[in-house]
Amino acid sequence: MKASQFFIATQKEAPADAEVVSHQLMMRAGMIKRLGAGIYNYMPMGLRVIRKVEAIIREEMDRAGAVEMLMPVVQPAELWQETGRFDKMGPELMRVKDRHGRDFIIQPTSEEVVTDVARQELRSYKQLPKNFYHIQTKFRDERRPRFGIMRGREFTMKDAYSFDRNPAAAAKSYETMFAAYKRIFDRFGLTYRAVAADTGAIGGDLSHEFQVIAQTGEDAIIYCPTSDYAANIELAEAVAPATPRAAATEALVKAPTPGRSTCADVAALLGMPLSRTLKSLVLATDELDEQGVVKKSTVWLLLLRGDHDMNEVKVGKLDGLKNGFRFATLAEIEAHFDCRPGYLGPIGLKQPVKVIADRTVAQMSDFCCGANEVDFHYTGANWGRDLPEPDLVADLRNVVEGDPSPDGQGVLAIERGIEVGHVFYLGTKYSKAMNATFLDETGKPAHFEMGCYGIGVTRILGAAIEQGHDARGIVWPDAIAPFTVALCPIGYDRSAEVKAAADALHDELQAAGIDVMLDDRGERPGAMFADWELIGVPHRVVLSDRGLKEGQLEYQGRRDEAATKVPAADVATFVKARLQA
Repeated sequence: MKASQFFIATQKEAPADAEVVSHQLMMRAGMIKRLGAGIYNYMPMGLRVIRKVEAIIREEMDRAGAVEMLMPVVQPAELWQETGRFDKMGPELMRVKDRHGRDFIIQPTSEEVVTDVARQELRSYKQLPKNFYHIQTKFRDERRPRFGIMRGREFTMKDAYSFDRNPAAAAKSYETMFAAYKRIFDRFGLTYRAVAADTGAIGGDLSHEFQVIAQTGEDAIIYCPTSDYAANIELAEAVAPATPRAAATEALVKAPTPGRSTCADVAALLGMPLSRTLKSLVLATDELDEQGVVKKSTVWLLLLRGDHDMNEVKVGKLDGLKNGFRFATLAEIEAHFDCRPGYLGPIGLKQPVKVIADRTVAQMSDFCCGANEVDFHYTGANWGRDLPEPDLVADLRNVVEGDPSPDGQGVLAIERGIEVGHVFYLGTKYSKAMNATFLDETGKPAHFEMGCYGIGVTRILGAAIEQGHDARGIVWPDAIAPFTVALCPIGYDRSAEVKAAADALHDELQAAGIDVMLDDRGERPGAMFADWELIGVPHRVVLSDRGLKEGQLEYQGRRDEAATKVPAADVATFVKARLQA
């Protein structure tokens, strides 16, 4: 393709509201143009990347046996009312009415619609397994759309849904999709990790997020550099200390700590490591009557080491807390501890509470905790001697760098990631809600076992840029770059020799199936190079009168520090070799 036939609209400066690098560079490279809050036009340069992402996804989904269909953006509310999500999903679900006053939604996802298809079309176990997918526009009415296409309201997503006869077959479908996703992300050319993720109320262990590694990522990815272990922060297990609890060596002392209400301040005042302090978190659970009125509340005291943070997902899986918990009110705290927050601890409670200690806390001795008296803390506290053993010992905390890996193969490290894909076992959540059944081998109706598999197509663009960029602009992987090779002829509009050589090279590369762009605009070299570096084309060939007279052209990869001189007669072969490498 020639630049004069295309549309190139680069800018020197990014808009003031562009907060992250991907947003800034996509705007400057002319890939997107803002239409409204969280809504963008995908300009020709950006759309080329999207189409390449979609092509890879389609090839691998088809290879994995999935069948493409297309479900509508606007969906009847009745289906969403069957599952209860019409009311439960909240304001992110865009609800609209047609001219007859009937309710519809603008889809953020398609579980209801695809389940409706399955219950009508898949009648026998002989038709299973089946996996339907589509690539379609989605809409989520974000309260605060930001970061360009990374957290926009309208976006493109590939979502797939598998239907199986039993959990064992569903697990096989899951593994097939997991393998397909690995092939997809390998082909994208991005550095990523597939991390084990929390399955929420569904349970089980079939849930993985695909995270593109980037320093600006919102998610913390936990992994072991010396093994295959990887999980997100919500799921990563903090294993118990390997050494047994040490014997007490200190007496219990009530130490004055005036005005020191945080573990860090107390540790600094008393001259001890933060890791010797105890953090007290007070939660409450409510038991409701048939009218939804609270008839009984239970107060829980969670104990963590002072330098650790509570993991709400883990806490929410504990017996007694899995049906929902809240932080206790000030009145509840004062009733049970006779003290205000900041000085709370497990010794000398006014009323009994359920005490849950983190695994690390259960192994501590001679620790410091609140004395349940303002401006005082205990030092030298020990389990068994000064307070009863906890009611429960559990993994309550977020892991930290250097913790032992749960697989026993090393220690944990942390890096940042951007979630761009998720594979998830749904079980019968939707098939039961919508009474979607098939006839099994015995001729009896059974609910489908389902899985769902999503990739944020447009989000891939932002994640790729967050991972690959420099001071000059975007650095695309070859597979998803808008163009693979940019030919930059100096004096194309003035030199017949340069024009002829550039046209011939363009035609040769194009005939070889290479996605090549010939810049025939007659721009100055500096402006021309700056445009293609900003846009991020991975390979560049420069042609000039001087180079042609010397029988040489200049090649430079987007990540290369300097150009390489290549004999003019060999440049096509050279470029092809670089692409294969």
